Amino acid sequence: MRLTIGEVAARLGVAVRTVRFWTDAGLVDPPARSAGGYRLYDPAAVARLDLVRTLRELGLGLPAVRELLAARRTVADVAAEHLRAIDAEIRLLRLRRTLLQAVYRAGTTPEEMSIVTDLAALSALSARERQQIVDGFVDRAFAGLPADAPGAGLAAPMRALPAELPDDPSAEQVAAWLELARLVADDGFAARVREMALAGAGATPEDPDPGVDAGRMQTLGRGALAGGVTPGSAAAEALVAELLDDGRPTSPGRRAALADRLATFTDARVERYWQLLGVLNGWAPFEPSVPAVEWWIAALRARD
Repeated sequence: MRLTIGEVAARLGVAVRTVRFWTDAGLVDPPARSAGGYRLYDPAAVARLDLVRTLRELGLGLPAVRELLAARRTVADVAAEHLRAIDAEIRLLRLRRTLLQAVYRAGTTPEEMSIVTDLAALSALSARERQQIVDGFVDRAFAGLPADAPGAGLAAPMRALPAELPDDPSAEQVAAWLELARLVADDGFAARVREMALAGAGATPEDPDPGVDAGRMQTLGRGALAGGVTPGSAAAEALVAELLDDGRPTSPGRRAALADRLATFTDARVERYWQLLGVLNGWAPFEPSVPAVEWWIAALRARD
């Protein structure tokens, strides 16, 4: 029994023009024609068109449908490909949901509209594009720096981004992506990182002076901040004397040299960079060291 194109369309639940398009696209053999020139489809053609409808409803494009019908690909191959596509779409939808939540919280004032713009741009970036943004920053900061130069080892860790945002990123992670993108776009920040990398070994406050215990310096500095000790006060000078009590003279020159070294290797933005990488990579958070070091810089320079 042969069916007209209208009968086929009614049976499949699609428009007549859809059946005509699939036929003209070669997804079924050319149907027979009635005496009046109307298309007539046999049961095999109807079954094949029914399969085409099912595959299209699953989201397959016409090239994939054609390859499947020609037996150049198995159903399992097509299913695996579309599972990957669906998983990617789900991840994107979850990310956009989190972004929309951030937009909702951001409001719509002129100052906050820049946040909305950044969120929209972020949702369109792939993991590779996000990595390229950070890689570009690292390349600018370390361009021409010999591999064995002091501080060159910072380059690889500063590229350490996760391959993807989590399936359901937290608001903190989304905010971290945005802040990191803004930070690495700042040429001044790249220049500061380069300055630290070129300055010499020990390019962090962790090794400020051969005669100073960095851990003790942090403990004393944090205590001074918590206690509201003002640089230059008698209490601050007592802490300076305690820190530098290693048998060497506490001369103004030594104080100034230590303060300058600390200032060279201390930048709140650099520390923030590592904090943001930690949020994105799921690293354990660490207590900021910069505030205590900045207190010491001020305390050491207070008597200049």
